[in-house]
Order: sequence, then structure tokens, then C-alpha cells
Amino acid sequence: MARQPQPPTAMKHPNGRSANGKIECANGKTEYAMGMVQESHPPAAKEAGLPQLLVCVGGIYASFLSWALLQERITTTTYGPPSSPETFTYSVFLNTIQSAFAALTGYVYLLSACRSNTAAPSIFPSRAILVPLTLVAVTSSLASPFGYASLKHIDYITFILAKSCKLLPVMALHISIFRKKYPLYKYGVVALVTAGVAVFTLHHPGSSKKKGRVEGSSAWGLLLLSINLLFDGLTNSTQDYIFTAFKPYTGPQMMCAQNIMSTALTVTYLLLSPYLATTGFGAYLGMELGKGGGEFGQALNFVTRHPSVGWDVLGFAACGAVGQLFIFYTLSNFSSLLLVTVTVTRKMLTMMLSVLWFGHRLSGMQWVGVGLVFGGVGAEGVIQRREKAAKERAKRASGKRAL
Repeated sequence: MARQPQPPTAMKHPNGRSANGKIECANGKTEYAMGMVQESHPPAAKEAGLPQLLVCVGGIYASFLSWALLQERITTTTYGPPSSPETFTYSVFLNTIQSAFAALTGYVYLLSACRSNTAAPSIFPSRAILVPLTLVAVTSSLASPFGYASLKHIDYITFILAKSCKLLPVMALHISIFRKKYPLYKYGVVALVTAGVAVFTLHHPGSSKKKGRVEGSSAWGLLLLSINLLFDGLTNSTQDYIFTAFKPYTGPQMMCAQNIMSTALTVTYLLLSPYLATTGFGAYLGMELGKGGGEFGQALNFVTRHPSVGWDVLGFAACGAVGQLFIFYTLSNFSSLLLVTVTVTRKMLTMMLSVLWFGHRLSGMQWVGVGLVFGGVGAEGVIQRREKAAKERAKRASGKRAL
């Protein structure tokens, strides 16, 4: 009697996953910080239908539109009497609350995505991964303060436009460090986005008396935002390296690990800030010596004086964390290209909602700049979709020839 062939046994990974990349948990790769989406292999795409899709899209829109409104309100609203208004400027404190919420929800998602008889994969599967994960935590933690500082000099719509395409810093770093080559259309996308942001910024409405001061302030704000984008690019490039070098490391693991380490870093800074404030280094960082208590104490005092901002901060952190859950659920059940489409349209809606909610006024040329930015990002999405479809057709054709 002929012996029946046995299926090949997958080699086990130290953390309980198979070396061929098939894991028991939802598998997908994304930049946790709401930026560039990486490739995903959804395991349950056949089971997901229109109701699940509507829930995912609705959840992403509701979470991140609320997140964006709260972000703009926290960073631009003045509190207190008109004679002595105050603004919430404690970006590290805000970043700490957000990363703590995201770490907790990421771990809950990681546990719930695993089967009942399977242990959750390790968040830190090896010592070797600690170095790049630390770099991701450091760069992502440094990016936020520069982004929030830029909002003192540019409006929120300019901020959203510049953040709409993470391709520029990522491409610059990959070309200069990793010597990677990109197709010609990506350079066209970068040119369109850069031109759009430039047109939008240069045609900012304002009186001629204030024009020089506004232009100088905007230039400083764009410089701060450029540093923010540089750190974003370092974060994205390092995440790409982690996903490539430590397969099958997944998005939920990254979300958990990055936020745990970011929280540890920012909490350390908050605890040391009262002592740093009394040193020359603290003065160099712009710490206010007269207030005392460091950023943590100052933020708590601010929230005590103005309780409404405390609820805004908690809502901001919760919306960002819940939004991440919808992102990972979308990646595990649908394609990453769908998520790109949802992300681009969400940012367009964020900009429109900001215009309507906070009463911003845009000139005709600024709308041209908006069109250039989202036209470039949209064109990139369409081309990527076509390339993905062509690769899938070629893969199916090669599979049929092999049979």
C-alpha cells in the first residue's frame, strides 16, 4: 500500500509562530502613528462582507475625525480671562497619555486576535529587535513636540496638508541611507505635494501690515514641521527595516512595543523635567523656571484650573487608540490599499471639517494647493492599486503555468 504524502511541517518560531509566516493572530503591517501603510496579508478577507466594511470605515472616520478636532481644540484654544489667556502647550504630557492608551489597547487587541488555545506572540521576541524598536520609540517621541510647536506658527490645515504625504521624508532617507531607487511617478507625487503645500502657505490670507510677520512666523512653523516630518521618516524607515528583518513581526506587536517604550521614555522625561528646569540644559529647552514642578506638574495645574481640557486630552487619547483598533481590524480583514483610500479621504474630510468647525477661510489659490496635494496623493493610490492588481494577475498566471 502506497504511503500517503504528508504535508510539510512548519518550523516553529521561538515565540510560537511558524517560520513560514503563518501565524495564529491577525496579520498586518502598518505604521502605528497614522501614516504610511505597509503591505498586509488579510487572512479573513473571504469572510468579511459589506457590513464589516461599513463598520471599519465608519469607525476610522468617527475615531480620527474626532481625534483631529480634539487635537486642534487642545492646541489652539485659549483658556482663562481675555486679560491673561492661557494655551495648553504641554506636548510631552499629551504624548504620554496618548501612547499609554495606545499601548493598552494594542495589547488588548493582540490578545483578542489570538485563538483561545494559542499564546499571544511576544511583543519583544528577541534582544536584537530592541535596538531598532528603541530608535522607533525615540524618533516618534521626538516628532510630536516639533509638530505641536509648529502649530503655534501655522494653521491646522497647513499642518494636515504637509502630513498628508509621508512619502517625501521616507524617500529622502531611503535614497540617502539605503540607496533605494523609486519609480518616476513617486517623484512626480512628491513634486505635486510639495508644490501644493508651498502654494497653500504662500497664499495665506492676511492684511498687508501683518504680512511680513506672518510670513516669518510661517517659515519658522514650516521648519519645525519639516523636523517633525524628518523624525516621521526615520520612524517609518526603521519600521520598514523591522518588518523586513524580523519576520513575521506584526502591526499589533509593533503598536504595543512602540507605545510601551515611548511611554517609558516620555514618563522618564516628565519625572526628570523638574530637575532639568533648574539647569542650563532646561533653559536651552525653553522650560519656564518660574512655574516649577516641570512639565508634568505644570500640565496637572493647568488641567486643575481648566478641567475641560482634561476631558479633551482623555478623549483625544481614547479616539486615537480606538482608531488604531479599527485600522488593524481593517488590515486583518481587507486590503491595505483599501486602508490607503480610507486614510486619504479621511484627511480630506478632516481638513473640510476644520474649515467648517473652526471657521477657517481659504483663498482661491489655497484651494488650488489643496487640490495639488490630494491630487498627488490620490494619483499615487490609483497607480499603486493598478500595480498591485498587475502583480496579482502575474502571480496567478505563473501559478497556472506551474500546474
